Amino acid sequence: MTTNENSTSISEYCPEHTPRMVWSEHAPEVYKAMARLEAASRRGVDPVIAELVKIRSSQLNHCAFCLDMHTKDALAAGESVQRIVQLSAWEESRHFYTPKEIAAIELTEAVTVLTDGFVPDEVYDRAAKHFGEEELAHLIAAIITINAWNRFAVSTRMLPGHYTPGDFR
Repeated sequence: MTTNENSTSISEYCPEHTPRMVWSEHAPEVYKAMARLEAASRRGVDPVIAELVKIRSSQLNHCAFCLDMHTKDALAAGESVQRIVQLSAWEESRHFYTPKEIAAIELTEAVTVLTDGFVPDEVYDRAAKHFGEEELAHLIAAIITINAWNRFAVSTRMLPGHYTPGDFR
């Protein structure tokens, strides 16, 4: 019988699901293009903000694979467990984040959910107060990119739990 780090028997957990496909093997040029888009969007965004954006978008999109990846990457980069855990309730936990991070998180939610069919002016304006135009353009690109990654992972049922930080850098 195998146990995890908390001494809970692994046999007590539900079995892992089977991925529908490894999409990157069937569409390698799309995967390579996504990787280039990821690298280009990341160049202009603070790495801490980039990980917060990736985690928040993945929470909203229920992407377990990307949550596994980006929480591990954030922890490996020195992010605190407390800030990662509180991110899903950031509105009540604002004191864990800077105003600039809050603006990025708000923009992430607006772009990811698009509840009103558009990004509200007040959300965009708050972000524009904290980010220069070039940085804001890269932030928007980073948000759109993680949303695309989330959709690939969720639709093909990519399996969380096996990622090691730095695997895809």
